[in-house]
Amino acid sequence: QLQLAESGGGLVQPGGSLKLSCEVSGFPLDQWTIGWFRQAPGKEREGVICINLHNFIQYYSNSVKGRFTPARDNAKNTVYLQMDSLRPEDTGVYYCAAKKGSCINANFDTWGQGTQVTVSS
Repeated sequence: QLQLAESGGGLVQPGGSLKLSCEVSGFPLDQWTIGWFRQAPGKEREGVICINLHNFIQYYSNSVKGRFTPARDNAKNTVYLQMDSLRPEDTGVYYCAAKKGSCINANFDTWGQGTQVTVSS
């Protein structure tokens, strides 16, 4: 059974950085396209970014372009999300999700439990 587990969230000041991790278990990571999503308080979940098997990156949110960068480490079965120049509006619960196929369709099958990111002074 495929399982995802996020970690690395926390409290950071505006302009700071965080690096989230999404550890995949049950199947090799190299079979899966991984997406990152977030849900702010009182808002619907939104797509952030996606990285496919070939390290193609698709942004689901224009607001993170130039600030967020995903990376895969298939040997560690882990996908990372480097988040720089964080803003208060980046606050929310961040989820990773897995699917087969491309990033174009944002319908993901398997989800992690989420990790809280809070950007505040």
